[in-house]
Amino acid sequence: MRDPILVIMAAGMGSRYGGPKQIDPVGAHGEILIDYSIYDALKAGFRRVVCILTKRIEADFKEILGDRLGRICEVRYAYQTGVLPEGFAPPADRAKPWGTGHAILSCGDLIDAPFCVINADDYYGPGAFRSMYDFLRHAEEPEEYAMVGYRLSNTLTENGHVARGVCTVEGGWLRDIHERTHIERRDGAPAYTENGEWFPLSPESTVSMNLWGFTPGIMPELERQFHTFLREMLPRDPRGAEFFLPEAVRCLLAAGKVRVRVFPSEDRWYGVTYRQDKPAVERAIAEKTAGGVYPADLWEEFER
Repeated sequence: MRDPILVIMAAGMGSRYGGPKQIDPVGAHGEILIDYSIYDALKAGFRRVVCILTKRIEADFKEILGDRLGRICEVRYAYQTGVLPEGFAPPADRAKPWGTGHAILSCGDLIDAPFCVINADDYYGPGAFRSMYDFLRHAEEPEEYAMVGYRLSNTLTENGHVARGVCTVEGGWLRDIHERTHIERRDGAPAYTENGEWFPLSPESTVSMNLWGFTPGIMPELERQFHTFLREMLPRDPRGAEFFLPEAVRCLLAAGKVRVRVFPSEDRWYGVTYRQDKPAVERAIAEKTAGGVYPADLWEEFER
């Protein structure tokens, strides 16, 4: 079996942030947030990386990260575009990508081993990558996946709302997951809105931050589900509908096709969902560097 692959979803437009947040520096020497996830992944054992981009940010991404990363490990690129499968026509004025499930489909030709999926604009913590690499390195069951679950209270921003996959976990296995695209604190407690109504959430809820471990067998399942999604949603919401990765996993769980291990993490999430989030992320990274979690020169040991 070939070495596991780290897949980085970096094609999001950063609309709430107001720009390409994936490449905005947060470290003292110009490091961007994904630098720290890649560092943690390399320390855990990953040596193969696939970056999912859009052409709009390709040049900047490669200049800031890709060229340096290519000197350290194997790096390949995939591109999430608006092109749809034969028989489906996207609206001419749609700008946003088709969601995280579609992003994974866009790199299918590059996947020849078990792989880990992460967002480019989230901080996950070193332990998450150690757990996932160990799982993928020993993955023998093609229908067994994994995810790292976080405590909801550790994943909220003070500056607006976030999207999270809210999970039901029993005995270390994922039983159900629902993508909630608008979660925020209301009167000091987390809640989500749906169809104009608000529903409370326990701060102790386990949520997905899109840190998944899959085998290549998920690709044909995603392709099948994406066709179903387009048939149902393209007529209803052609400009806004998104094919979410957690929803694809939920459908596979409901059909009894897969099992998903859940590795709990007590790490606090840091992310740049909004521009106002950046100072808090900068402080957290500075504290972790001062505390020895990260070296001052992040890449020195890998570039020797």
